[in-house]
Formats: sequence, C-alpha cells, structure tokens
Amino acid sequence: MTLLVLTFATVHSGLAALRLPIEKRIGARVYRILFALASIGLAIPMLIYYFNHRYDGWQLWLVQDSEWVKSFVLGLAAFSFLFLYPATFNLLEVAAIHEPQVRIYETGITRITRHPQLTGMFLWNVSHVLWMGSGFALWTGILLTSYHAFAVWHGDRRLRIRYGRAFEEFKNRTSVFPFFAIFQGRQSLVLTEFLRPAYLGIAIFVFLTYWAHPWLIETFAQTGW
Repeated sequence: MTLLVLTFATVHSGLAALRLPIEKRIGARVYRILFALASIGLAIPMLIYYFNHRYDGWQLWLVQDSEWVKSFVLGLAAFSFLFLYPATFNLLEVAAIHEPQVRIYETGITRITRHPQLTGMFLWNVSHVLWMGSGFALWTGILLTSYHAFAVWHGDRRLRIRYGRAFEEFKNRTSVFPFFAIFQGRQSLVLTEFLRPAYLGIAIFVFLTYWAHPWLIETFAQTGW
C-alpha cells in the first residue's frame, strides 16, 4: 500500500507541477485528459487493494456491534465528500469540455478551508479507521492524510509562483484548518454559495456509493490482489 500511495503521489503531484510546460506543448484539454487518466488509472488499483486488505494487520479495536458507531461512521464518511469533491470548480472544465483554467477560488467550501480535500480525506480516513480498527487501515489513513498535507504545501507553492501577491492576499483571507479564518474574522461564510446543482450531484454520488458498497467489495475480491 505504501508503494501504491507513493506512486500515485509522485505521478499526481508531478503532473501538477509540470502543468504549465505540458499545456504549452499539448494544450490544456489534452493535459486535463492525460492528468485524469493517469490519476484514475493509479487510484483504482489503490482502491481495490484497500478494499481487499482492509482488515490486514493487528486488530486494534472492534466496535462494529455498536449501532451509534455505525451511524456516526456513515454520517462522517458521507460528510467527508462535501470536502473531497467541493464543487467549487467548473465541472465542464474538469471534464475538459471547456478549456481548463488555473484559478484562485474563494467561494463556497474554500471559505471554510483553503484546501478542502485535506479535510475531506482526514474525515474519510477517521470514519474508515474507526469502523475497521485494523493496523492496515490506520497505516493507509496516515499515508493518505500525509500526502494530502504535502499537497497543501505543493498547491500553495504553485499558486504563489503563478499569482504572486494576489495569492498571498488570498492566503491571508483563508485558512487550511476548517473555519479558522472565519473564526478570526478574516473570512465570511456565504451560505447562498452552497446552493449549487453540483452539491446535489455529490449527494447522489454518496447514495450510489453506499448502495454499491457490497457489490464493490465482492467485485474487487475477485481480482485476487
């Protein structure tokens, strides 16, 4: 799992770092497709291996008989997707239908945290580690959260190089730790910015993922990885 995460991190962050020179050669749309194919192509084996080995290692605790723990885990896992897929981006650009652009986003979830995916990944890992209680799940959670913490530095660095003072001003108005900038009065929460169709899409995705969980577990088990 360590090798899978390190490989994904190297390719994902490496392509992000090389975005500008690659786009100059092949164009923004082709780069987006290349980036997506590489990221998804590496994420799927990682996900399959995680499913198939989720109970490996020491059993640190066992709380699956508790109904309140089950409800808490399901709620926390579902809530994490609001940060993992923050819907602050132009979805047509993500799909390369429109030409992808590099922007500084300061709406919706990014008012709460400048790096929502770190928060989302942390919450997702907490929910799954709590539920499974295995050494493998804990170690994987540490790996994934650590990579996203690195991505905070890496993402800020790339935006600083591209936007300079504008990024520094944006950074001063936002925070990595959720709600910290709002608590300090450096940022405000605009609830109307969350009234977007993309959030409905996230809710549907979460429901479908929960519904397909048993099928995914059974299907991934057939790979023998």
